[in-house]
Amino acid sequence: MAAVKTATIFLLSPANCGGKRAGYLMRKAGASALAHRLRSGEGATIGEVFTFMSGLYFRGKMAYAAAFAAPRGGCEGIHVIVPGLGLRPPGTTIDLARLRAIARVPVDPENDRYTRPLRRDAAELVRRLDPADTVVLLGSIATTKYLEPLRDILGPRLRVPEQFIGLGDMSRGALMLRCAKAGRELAYTSPD
Repeated sequence: MAAVKTATIFLLSPANCGGKRAGYLMRKAGASALAHRLRSGEGATIGEVFTFMSGLYFRGKMAYAAAFAAPRGGCEGIHVIVPGLGLRPPGTTIDLARLRAIARVPVDPENDRYTRPLRRDAAELVRRLDPADTVVLLGSIATTKYLEPLRDILGPRLRVPEQFIGLGDMSRGALMLRCAKAGRELAYTSPD
């Protein structure tokens, strides 16, 4: 891979681990192939699990980030915010016990079990980046649950897609899928 002049790293907000689709994976009678893999020694990747739980929205984030990430050497281009674990590459494997542990951590900026690992990993990411590099949050910008723990650590590197303002999850997911397919990157702005 050629050296990147200015890196663009994506942070993907997590899927709802307490929702109906998460229940399909976590119940004992979960019959899908993904539920079976979570209960087996094989496990499943965070990307697969969160895509199943979130559907179009997370699939859109994954496709978009894969299309436009421009990482610096030694740094992943895509990181998923995983409650209780901080930032993890989407290829990180988890099992059912780990998924249940993730589901028990409230995504709340006042909760240390959520913010401490997120801040730790964001600080490590900053150490690997140059001042001109960009970190783009693909997630809700209407609440502080992602922005608050990241803003002071990432500082002026933190950006959000301008087009996310006023859009719901499904609309954002569809927009990102269309942009990834067309090779059209969105414009980014400061979350302030």
